[in-house]
This record gives sequence, structure tokens and C-alpha cells, in this order.
Amino acid sequence: MTAAFSVDTNKRKARLGAGGITNMKKEILISSTSLETRAAIIECVEGSKFRLADYFVDRPNRQKIVGNIYKGRVANVLPGLNSAFINIGIGRNAYLQVDDVVPQTKKIQSVLKSGADVMVQVTKDAIGTKGPKITMDISLTGRLCVLMPFSDKIGVSKNIEDRPIRSKLKDAISKALSSQKLEYGVIARTESEDAAADEIAAEIKYLDKLWKVIKNKYEQSKPPKLVYGDLDAVEQVIRDYFTDEVESLLTDSDEVHKQALEYVEDIAPELASRIKVYKNRTPIFTAFDVEKELDGLLCARVKLPSGGYIIIQEAESLCAIDVNSGKFLGSSLEDTVTRTNIEAAQEIARQLRLRNIGGIIVIDFIDMKNRQNQRKVVDALREAMKSDKAKIKIFPVTNLGLIELSRSRKSSSLRSFMGEACAVCGGSGMVPSRQTVFIKVAAEIDELLSRRRLPAEDVKVKIRLHPDVAAYFLENKDKLPVAASIQKDAAIPPGEYNIILE
Repeated sequence: MTAAFSVDTNKRKARLGAGGITNMKKEILISSTSLETRAAIIECVEGSKFRLADYFVDRPNRQKIVGNIYKGRVANVLPGLNSAFINIGIGRNAYLQVDDVVPQTKKIQSVLKSGADVMVQVTKDAIGTKGPKITMDISLTGRLCVLMPFSDKIGVSKNIEDRPIRSKLKDAISKALSSQKLEYGVIARTESEDAAADEIAAEIKYLDKLWKVIKNKYEQSKPPKLVYGDLDAVEQVIRDYFTDEVESLLTDSDEVHKQALEYVEDIAPELASRIKVYKNRTPIFTAFDVEKELDGLLCARVKLPSGGYIIIQEAESLCAIDVNSGKFLGSSLEDTVTRTNIEAAQEIARQLRLRNIGGIIVIDFIDMKNRQNQRKVVDALREAMKSDKAKIKIFPVTNLGLIELSRSRKSSSLRSFMGEACAVCGGSGMVPSRQTVFIKVAAEIDELLSRRRLPAEDVKVKIRLHPDVAAYFLENKDKLPVAASIQKDAAIPPGEYNIILE
């Protein structure tokens, strides 16, 4: 269902200034082919220089289900875990915790029974061996507001800190609900900060109509059944990131250009003139130096402007980040450490967004003796995290000087999405050293001589190895227990070998 509400754009244009444009600092780039659609949000850092601020990729063979609403059937209830598994028709049962049950209850079995039909919404994709996570507390996200049919809470995004504006938005929501005789919970999103009351009222009216359509389809469907599919990748990027501060949205696809125009004409027509088709021969991501940054997103090491660097090590549910000063030298050791740590805090916040790293994150900053400097680093991290749309909680510095934080995510990390475990090292990032392989080969030859009772001077072997390992063997083959012919074979993985008795 496409948004079909109208708003008074004159008020918004007045706030934007002449021509409806403020001091622009961001651009959205969308590159689309039959194989994948990629979106990059780039921001101006100095002069005309841009850097990557957010990145999203979607592929046709990837089943996108976050935000979807289903008519599911309770497969089984687990009182011991206070949870249930719901069949939503995707081949894997979805997981429902008691905290996500409506109405709220302390015992899930008092609300759900096996075989019962239930309306649920996916809040988190299946990650690894875990199935998707769902909730019965449905929410419908618009550009300005989030409507919650089973709640009566009126709230405002934590990113809007100005108290008068927060109060104004709450009043606008209350009046809109009252005038339309609606009883919903509504949260004003960050984009609503400068919105007029009639814009908010129009969006609430649209979301109410959408909810009624969903309820009607739910009642007419047989489970398991998808009753509402959330926006696709292009529309989500536009809804969540195409704001007044974005100078333009460029796409190399005529199809995406048409889709973007149609969607924006409904939700923010004053921004339609900023949507343009990119026609240059140089690929759009190459022209804006995005490809260079993307190439580094699967690397563990990230350089800092001052010469320091961070090391990012991801596991399935935990990420460890180490900060190093490198060659940077400030006016004093404490000055060097503090400046490097602040740079690292800013870059870590960006890398977590770009790589979509979630779960528990532990950061080992360089040790600082001054508590005031410690606070500066934590404050820098909090400030840099403000632009992240994920839910983040930062904990106090531990006794070991570590900073722990948790970051929720709705889908798999970029590393999991773009990569796969190495067939050689099994995903560990390590293979046996050349010396280790040499020692193993020597031990195996000794065992062969002993088992067959062969004199070493009468035996000659051929050893086939990866070229890098073979070079070490050629330098040290006189240390082997028998005469050996060393052969290079690129088809053999670095940690493996073949011994042939001649």
C-alpha cells in the first residue's frame, strides 16, 4: 500500500529557506543491477570531500522479512523458557519471547496455546542458527511517526532533545488522535522535529488506514500467511535518510529513479526535485570514491587520520575492538593517547554502522591515567553514536579500562552477508606457519621410516607444497631426515602437503 496523504509543503519550504534548500551536507547514492541494489549515504567532512556514513545492500535471492506482518500459527509453547515458536510460513519457525506478547503477561502459556492463530511482526532476521525474532506488539513506521496499534504511549525520539519541541510534538500527536477519534500509541521520529501539526496529523491518518487494511487482510487469511510486506530497500532508505539536509539522491537506474519519484511524491513532494539520474560513464560508486571505502569494510584493520589504527575482530555474538597509537606522536604521551582514542571512538561508531555489527562490543582503548581524558573519550563515543538508528547502550569504563556497549541489529552483519568462511583456515584467519608445516613433515617422514624400518640414506621423497611454504622448505631441506625433492603446487592450501615416497 503506497502512502496517499497530502501535506502543506509551503510551511516546510519556509523552514528550509529560499528554494527549499538549507546548507546541504549529505548525498544518497543508489546503484542497482539485476544482481543487487546498493545504497550509500555520504557526508561532507571538509570542503568538497565526502566520506561514507551509511551503507546498505540488498540482493534478489535474499529473503527480506524484517518489518513484515504475518498471520502465524503457534507451533509450540515452551513454559520452561517462557517463549513460543510460531510458524509464519518461511520454512523456519520464528521465536517469540514473553516480553513481546500482547497483552502483557508473566506466563506465556496463559495467552498462547498450540495451534492458535496470532498476528506477529518480524523484528530481527534469522542470524546463523537462530530463527527470526518476532513480536505481537505491532508497529507501523512512517516518515514522521511510528504508530503502535496495541499501545497508548505518546513519545518522541531520544534524538530530539529540545524540550519545547518535544512538548510541541506530543501536543500535535494528542490533538491528531483526538480529532480523528483514534486510540493508538504514537512516537514522533527524528524527522518530525520541524514538521507542522497538519503533517503529523496527515501521517497518522494514513497509518490508521494502513492498519485497517492489515487487520482486514489478517481476518480473511489462512495461516501461515504474509499480510503486510514492509518497504523494500530503496523505499526504506528514502523514508529513513532522505531528509532536508540531503542535497541530492543520485541513482544509475531509471527504474529506481521512477520508483523513488513516485514514493517521494507521496511522502515529501518538496524533495522530488533532488532525485536525479546519474548518467556518467564512470560507475557512480567509483566516481564518489565509495568503492575504495567498501573494499576496506571486510578488513580487520582500519587506519586513523593521526596514524593510529583500530583492529576489529567479529565473532557471532561478540565483537572485540583494539585501539593502537601507531606512529603518531603528540606533545606528550597522555596527549597522544587521548587524541588517538577520541579519533578511534569516532571511527568505531562509523564502522559499527557500516558493518552492521551487533551484540556485545568490547573496546580496548589505549590506557589513560587522567580520568577527565577518559570522560572525553566516552563523551566522544556517545556523541558519535547519536546518528546510529540502532538501539545502543554504553556501559561505564571497567576496572580493566575497557568500554562495553551493546548494539541491537535487525539483520546479519555486513561481514556475514558479503563473506563466507575461508575454505583454507575455516574462518579463523590463521593457517599453520611454514615452520610448523616443516616440523610436521619431518615428523611424518620419521614415522614412515620407523614403521617400515627403512634406512634414511636409502630413502628419497617428493614433497608437494604451496609455493609460499615450498620456499621455506627449499631453504631448510637439508634439515629433513631424508633426501627430498620439493615441488611447488598452488592448488595445495598453505597448511597442507603431499609426501610421495620415490
